[in-house]
Amino acid sequence: MAIEHGASAIGLVSAMPSGPGPIPDSLIAEIAATIPPGVSSFLLTCRQDAASIIDQQRRLRVNTIQICDRLPDGVHRDLREALPGVSLVQVVHVTGPESVEEAIAVAAQVDAVLLDSGNQSLAIKELGGTGRTHDWSLSRQIREAIDVPLFLAGGLKPENVAAAIREVQPFGIDVCSGLRTDGALDRHKLVEFFAAIPV
Repeated sequence: MAIEHGASAIGLVSAMPSGPGPIPDSLIAEIAATIPPGVSSFLLTCRQDAASIIDQQRRLRVNTIQICDRLPDGVHRDLREALPGVSLVQVVHVTGPESVEEAIAVAAQVDAVLLDSGNQSLAIKELGGTGRTHDWSLSRQIREAIDVPLFLAGGLKPENVAAAIREVQPFGIDVCSGLRTDGALDRHKLVEFFAAIPV
């Protein structure tokens, strides 16, 4: 349904500490195998060790890994060496001005940065799907400071996506909870969302 309405990437959410949409790895593999050429398959993972992420990608056969938590030093390098041809997208949760420095530091190690509205410091980490926006002026600062593509997420919905794009001018946008009704992807909201994106 998402591809039919214009999505150029599909996010497949593996186990997370919180948030909507996680599905079993077996279903991720099944869906990833059906995604047509030209549409990216993003695996959203909260794993933080290289061996576990590498194993997950090799089993699920996605072409992009969206890393939803911070990784220890050296893990990005290990992923690059083990998974040539697989894109790495690092999520940075925009909580304040310190997020600008975090994004700049990690940008050199990945293919893209994705800005979201989670909080890794909570007892139960929020790694996405919060439905909250964050300070888009910080997102704009990050976009201007890094040399890799930037995706914007966090509380996007049909009513605010045009304003978010105008403010941040991201390479791409990522949406989850803003297009769901009772936990499921809502076709009506999907149509409205794509219609609201400025051409």
